Amino acid sequence: MKSTGSRDIRASACELKFVVDRALGARIRERVRTLLSPDPYASGPASDEYHTTTIYFDTAEYAVYRRRGSYRRAKYRVRRYGEGNVVFLERKLRTPDVLSKRRSIATIDALSRLTSESLDAHWPGAWFHERLLMRRLAPVCQVSYSRTARVGMTDYGPIRLTLDDDLAALAVDTAEFQSAAPIPVFEGRTIVEMKFTAAMPAAFKQIAEEFALESSRVSKYRLGVEGTRNLVPDAPADQGAVSNA
Repeated sequence: MKSTGSRDIRASACELKFVVDRALGARIRERVRTLLSPDPYASGPASDEYHTTTIYFDTAEYAVYRRRGSYRRAKYRVRRYGEGNVVFLERKLRTPDVLSKRRSIATIDALSRLTSESLDAHWPGAWFHERLLMRRLAPVCQVSYSRTARVGMTDYGPIRLTLDDDLAALAVDTAEFQSAAPIPVFEGRTIVEMKFTAAMPAAFKQIAEEFALESSRVSKYRLGVEGTRNLVPDAPADQGAVSNA
């Protein structure tokens, strides 16, 4: 994957998510391949596939998972593509309709810095480390999945559609990627995500109508936590990892 430098603040985007069974996901994948181009940084037979592993952070009280106060809007995570030695330190910030990301590049070896109580202001990931300390965040869950990614360009900017399968998770307590076999947590289902910058693109409308898709709120982190740490959502306001939007 590519970044424009040691720190990359991405433009805000709209995001829609859908949960479908694997058979329908396969049909959508084949249809999308006729409408959009492959991700330029992916691989596989159709040049649009890669594997993603992410370490998520939360408080001891699981304030991020339980969407408490200011913790409900932001997730802090370390993301790795494939088996590479480069990782991305990311903050994903969400408002009701728009999300934005801030990310920095780091190496696998540099992740040990995140366990220190002192900051290195010269490290490009210092902003991420600082927020972990300020918000009392620690590693709690490693989530992995296989992704298909297709992209396009409209008059309003780039668009992107992804399909995620084989979601699995491990409980973790360190900012190191674990090689142990993860636990499947969302078997038989595919998560479809559409990202765009303005009005919903015609290609996305076509896909949604053709396959009768209904948007859902779904969180891979929350699915991972519920599958590995035996947590249950708060009731009644919190509807868990998946709910209709």
